[in-house]
Formats: sequence, C-alpha cells, structure tokens
Amino acid sequence: MDSSELLVIDEIQRAPELLLAIKAAVDEDSRPGRYLLTGSSRLFGMVAAPDALPGRMETVELWPFSQGELDGTLDGFIDAVFTLGPDLRHESDVTRADYAARILRGGLPEATTRTDPRRRQRFLDAYVQALIDRDVRQLSDIQHKGELRKLVRLLAARSATIIAANSLESALGLSRPTIARYLQALEEIFLIKRIPGWSRNLGTRATAASKLIFVDSGIAANEIATDARALLRPGAPFGPLLESFVLSELSRQLTWSEEFVDLSHYRDQSRYEVDAVLENRAGQVVGIEVKAASTVGPDDFRGLRRLADRLGDDFIVGIVLYTGTATLPFGDRLRAMPVSALWQASASTAD
Repeated sequence: MDSSELLVIDEIQRAPELLLAIKAAVDEDSRPGRYLLTGSSRLFGMVAAPDALPGRMETVELWPFSQGELDGTLDGFIDAVFTLGPDLRHESDVTRADYAARILRGGLPEATTRTDPRRRQRFLDAYVQALIDRDVRQLSDIQHKGELRKLVRLLAARSATIIAANSLESALGLSRPTIARYLQALEEIFLIKRIPGWSRNLGTRATAASKLIFVDSGIAANEIATDARALLRPGAPFGPLLESFVLSELSRQLTWSEEFVDLSHYRDQSRYEVDAVLENRAGQVVGIEVKAASTVGPDDFRGLRRLADRLGDDFIVGIVLYTGTATLPFGDRLRAMPVSALWQASASTAD
C-alpha cells in the first residue's frame, strides 16, 4: 500500500483488510494527504474495522448537495449570522410551492437530475432499499430488513421530532434494544442524523433527548409518499419536513463554515423549545426557529426569548425562519427572516 502520490480508494468498506496496510504505510511515512478513502458507509461503523487508523486520519462528512450548490451560490448563512447578528437582512421571492419543490427534490445527485417525479420516486425507493440490503449488511448482523424499512417510514412521518423509544416500541412491536440497534444502523449508513439537546451543562447535554432528521429531505418526503400538491394541503406534514430540511441544510454548512459551530436543539422542563441552537467555541449562541407559515407573530418567538433570557450577552440573535418574503424585527436581537436566507444571505447582507 505504499504510495508516493495521492492514492484514492473508493468503497473502502468493501475491503476493510486494506486499513491495516494503510496504517503501516502511514506509520512509516507520516506525510499527510497520501490516501483519500471514500465509501458509502461510515468507516468507524464497520464491524470489520473496529480500530481503523486511530489518530491517523481526518473524517469529512460528505452530505448530499446543498441548496447553494444546486443554485451555483455559496451557502454562507452560518458565517453571516455570527458576523452580523441582528444586522443580517434578507429579502426573498421564494414561495411556499418553491420550498415544497426543494424539499421533494432533496440533494442526492441522481435525484436532482430527474425532473419527472415518478422517475425520482423510483430512484429514491431503490436507493433506500439498496442502503438497507447492502450497506446495513456490511455494517451489522441485522437480518430482519423488513422491520428496518418500516422503521425508516415511521421516522420519516415523525421527522424533526424528539423520538421517544417507547412510542417506537409500541408502533413497531419491537424491543428497546432492537430499536436502538436499528437506529444506530440507520445513522451508520448516513440515512438519519441525531441533533442533540442543548445545555450549558455538558453532562446534561450528553443525556438530553435528541431529534432525528433525515440526511436528505427528498428521501423523507418519498418515504411518506407525498408530492408537491399534497404537501401544501392543510394538515400535510409540510412543517416537520421544512424543519428537517432546514436542520439538514445547517448541518451541511457546518462542514465548510469558517466559524466552528455545534448544532443542537433546545427544550426545557417548561416546554420552551428552539428548533436549532448554533453555538461557537466562544459560547456565543444563535437560536433558529422554523415556521411553515408565511406570516409570524410575537408568540413564535416564545422559545427564543426564553433562550435569550438564559444566555444574556452570549445570545447573538434569535431568528424565526419562515416562508414569507421580508426580514422583520420583533424586538431586541429577534428577527423573522425568509428560509431562503440559508443559501442566499451572506456577510455582505446588512443594513
């Protein structure tokens, strides 16, 4: 496995025995950047590679395309909001129908090229089934793939919510250890992601309930068998899918933003909630709430006000992302802003 030039190995999870050879080569010549390992599964989740290159590699999550990448623009919202705080402004002409279309499209390269909804649906069905049939088998000894597929559909219907283990047990007729094992497998094949609960106490943060989102919004929408028209009808799951969409877009930006930021969510014992909490290394916080409505009011800032009161000067700004068109002030360090700010706003967008 010695190489003087960059050596790229794709689908590394198919040949975990190569890792020991790479480890030996790196120990002999520690120059960085000699090997680029890619694969469809999370390397450290591999059953056959429990000690893969500890201290010798850097892992980069490769998410589906972001909205900025699909539009040919730079997604700079996270850096912009930490730089400008309440001075960030954004006006938008994106409609609710446009947001629904973006959610359904998702960001998987093949899905984004399929303009026929039926062809995209067939691709997404086959993609998820292949992940379960192929990647789960490589990562674990799970045999009952049908149960796993049922869990995927149930999670899609409850996207961006705090998932209680007992509710999954009763809905699927499975034990808690089995549910935990299945959820871990779905994380390892990069189908879902946990958004941890936020607390200033690190011990509390580690035990707080997590939200689950889908890595790709198109998969989540396809699993609940919705289309663009159905998604905009009263009672449709537009709100949860929009929140999951926003959280996944923020997660993408974390991989390239200049600001080192952790993403979590906030919920306290009094049931005050904030959908997304962005905290930098200095302990400064931006709160994000997501609303599917095209108008907002003071009550929509209830959780953000609570978070601002807790944090004092460490609270930079609280933003309600909504499907309207204008940036609106709602008091000190509180703003309503169009969802499209995530991929259209930048640090140059100020008063």
